[in-house]
This record gives sequence, C-alpha cells and structure tokens, in this order.
Amino acid sequence: MRKKQSGITVWNWFFILILFCQSNSLTGQMQSIGVFDHYEDIGNPKIKGSAVYNSQDQTYLLSSAGKNIWGNADQFQFAWKKIKGDFIIKATVRFIGKGVEAHRKIGIMARDNLTTGARYADACIHGDILSSLQYRASDKDTTGQVAVLSYHPTEIEFERSGNTFTFSAATFGEPYKSVSKDIQLNEEVFAGLFICSHNEDAVEKAIFSNVRIIIPPGKDFKPYRDYLGSHLEVMDVTTGLRKILHSAPNSLQAPNWTTDNKSLIYNADGLMYKYDFSNGSITTLNTGFAKDNNNDHVLSFDGKMMGISSHTGTGRISTIYTLPVTGSDKPVMITSDTSGHSYLHGWSPDGKQLLFTGLRNKEWNIWSVDIASKKQTPLTDDPLLDDGPEFTPDGKYIYFNSVRTGTMKIWRMNPDGTNQEQVTFDEYNDWFPHISPDGKWIVYISFPKEIDPGTHPFYKKVYLRLMPAKGGVPKTIAYLFGGQGTINVPSWSPDSKRIAFISNTKL
Repeated sequence: MRKKQSGITVWNWFFILILFCQSNSLTGQMQSIGVFDHYEDIGNPKIKGSAVYNSQDQTYLLSSAGKNIWGNADQFQFAWKKIKGDFIIKATVRFIGKGVEAHRKIGIMARDNLTTGARYADACIHGDILSSLQYRASDKDTTGQVAVLSYHPTEIEFERSGNTFTFSAATFGEPYKSVSKDIQLNEEVFAGLFICSHNEDAVEKAIFSNVRIIIPPGKDFKPYRDYLGSHLEVMDVTTGLRKILHSAPNSLQAPNWTTDNKSLIYNADGLMYKYDFSNGSITTLNTGFAKDNNNDHVLSFDGKMMGISSHTGTGRISTIYTLPVTGSDKPVMITSDTSGHSYLHGWSPDGKQLLFTGLRNKEWNIWSVDIASKKQTPLTDDPLLDDGPEFTPDGKYIYFNSVRTGTMKIWRMNPDGTNQEQVTFDEYNDWFPHISPDGKWIVYISFPKEIDPGTHPFYKKVYLRLMPAKGGVPKTIAYLFGGQGTINVPSWSPDSKRIAFISNTKL
C-alpha cells in the first residue's frame, strides 16, 4: 500500500491559487474609491462595470452596462457610501460620447440595500432630455418618477431631509430647479453615484466631478457655538472645476490668495494660517498679541501687507490692525477699540486707505480710514446695513452690499461715497463683491431669498456667482453648502482665472 503524502500537493496549490484570484477579483470590485466606501455592479449585469477615481482632479469615471433602473429590478454600476440620517450629495455630471440608448442613465442614488429590487430614490439624468426623481416605494414594486424641468443639466444635487427627497438640477451657469417626493427608506442607506447603459450589450461611461457628500447640522445645532467641518477649495471660474486642497473638522474661514501665487491665508479659531501650494503644508502666521481674529482680513494690492480684524478688549470690539504679510509680533492698530466694531474689507490700490464696515451711532455703514493719520471718513449714511466694501484695481469704484431696498444686493459708488447705484437685481441676497485683479469680473455669494437679508449665516445652500464688472447677467459658477466664512474676503488668483473659498460639512 502506498504511503499517504503529508503537506500540500501541487493540486492543492493550484486550487488555492484559483480561489485567491477569484477572491482578489471580488475584492477589486469592493474597493473604496475616493469618498465612497465601495463600488460594484447591482443586479449582475451581463457586462461588468467599473469605477476609477482620479486623485489629481478629484473626478470619478464610471462605466456600466445593465438593462435598466426601472420596473421591479435594476442593473447598474454603483459607487456608494453608507449614510445615516440627512445628507446632501452634489456632483457635476456628463456622459462620454453619444451613447447607444437615449435612455442611458447617470445620477445620484439612495438605496435600502444592494439587491436588484430594493427600495430607492435617485436623481437621474437620461441621455435624452428627461431628468427625473425616480423611486421605488416598496421592494420589487414598479418604479415611479417626478420630472424636473432642467434639460441636459450638468449640476445635480440630491438631498434627504427625513423622508423627503429633493432633486435639484441646473445647466452650469443657471440656478437650480427642484422637485421633491416623500419616500420611506431606511434611516441608514447606501448612497452614491450610478450609471446604467439601458442596454445589456452596451457599455456607457460618464465623468462625475465636484462630488461632495454633505452632512448638515442637526436640529440641536447652535450657530456660533457649534461648527461643522471645512473644505479649503479652489475653482476655475470658466470651467467650474473645483478641487479640495485641505479638509479639517473645525471652522476654517475666508481664504486670501497671495499675490505671489504661492499660498492661501485664512483664519481658524482666532489665528491666521498659511496654506502652501507647493507642498500642501500649513503654518501659523505670526500676528503677535492679535489672537482673536475674525474672517475680515485683506492683503494690500502689492501683496506686501495684510490687514486683519481682531477682537480687542473686554468688549471684544473688532479692531483693525496692519502687519507685513510674512507676520509680525507687533501689529499696528488702525482703528480704536473705543470707536465701535470695525470689520476690514478693502485696501486702496495706492496702499494709503482701508475700507471697513463700521458700527457707529448704532448704524452699520461703509467707512474709509487713512492709514497714516488714522482719520476715519464715512462713505455711506443709511440706517440699514451696508457691508463688504472693496476697491476696484483701478481705484475708480468701491463695490459693496446693501439691504436698503429690502433685499441684500450689490452696489457701487465713487471713492468719495457719491453716485451710489445698485448693480444686482434678482431675488437672491447678494454679499461680498470681489473684483478680479484684471478688473474684468466680480464674484460674490448669493444666499436664498428665505433668509433674513441682514444676515449671512453659516451652513446654507448658496451660490457663488460671476458677472462682468461692466455689468450684465450674473452666472452661477458654484453650487455649495457654506455661507458665513465661505468668501468674505478677496480670494482671486493673481491671473484672474481661479478663486478660493470654503465649503462645509460635518466631518
């Protein structure tokens, strides 16, 4: 009788290798990708899909076959993350190529589970003109939809608030149009990006950029006591492509772009910080005794000096100081803490004056101050709030925002305060006009009409908008969750092609 061999035979190794390859293949389909936990095919499509994340431009390339996302069963590629409770997911989307089927689909979805007939709701963009909020109200039920009147949108947002799901869509440059539907889903869902070819023998591809998963504040949130996390972002104002440079769980606010194009300066927790473009390092900027700085800080036009607004004294009066942009132990006081709050917003092109919003005689108006003499001069005299003054690079105008017509709008005036005229006229509450270094463009933040026009609160769905300095129709260039601290200060790149700002989410 032949003696039985001990140990692992060649055949044993062969089968182990097969199992390892199969396991590795499955693992490849379940890898995390970007901000998402996993990506995989749902419903076992005939042709396998894929998902690839490009960390350089922070885009997602999804491909898939699949019969449809409709009826009582779905087939598609899904990059997902488990999310509990309320959320907002945003993305810029586009198909690659003309496609095979007019009803190919891309979008953002929330789903009870990963079975083919699960309950779900989604923000769906079709290959033809249809955009709709699709939903399956119960497992293996037929699909329903609510159309949104936005044709071939590029900017989409999908929001959950309790059991209400809202799909907002826009073509880049336009404001959102929205539809909502109450749908009962699990408290924790699988949420993320999807693509379906609507043809089991065809593979479609799509690019998702500017993807943001936003967890808003809870019901017990108290402004100025509680804070969400922050993304420090830059954006190309022509293409709308955004990139997150740095994220933090605390409140980062109001980035300035240095004139040497090397760094961003922002405030957080009372201090000033510098982000270095070359290596992503962050250093604390020396502001000496001024360690209670707010989000109103400005660089001089030549880039050599910085003005800050720092709370001073027992009354925490916002007071203006200047110092070299490299930092200093001894900032120079420009406004007195006995004068009332002074919030810095602008520096004159000749470097001799500062512009600020001042509380004087119980009214908020625009003031200038001569740096050498410290003499303060009122430029507006209105019982309602005027704020956010900023010089044009040629020194011919001062732009600011005012609530004097009942809605916060952008205005401009001559440097001596004469010839005040309104510049924006739509339904939104517009704040903080910033003029590009080449003098051709103005970027500003628009809050929804529902807010108190005299406030610019934290953590709202807001737009960044762009308009020609010579006048014209504003264009929406960023759809984000932010508000206070997003873009309070001048933040243009020196070449007038990009801006920096802060967006927010619970991190």
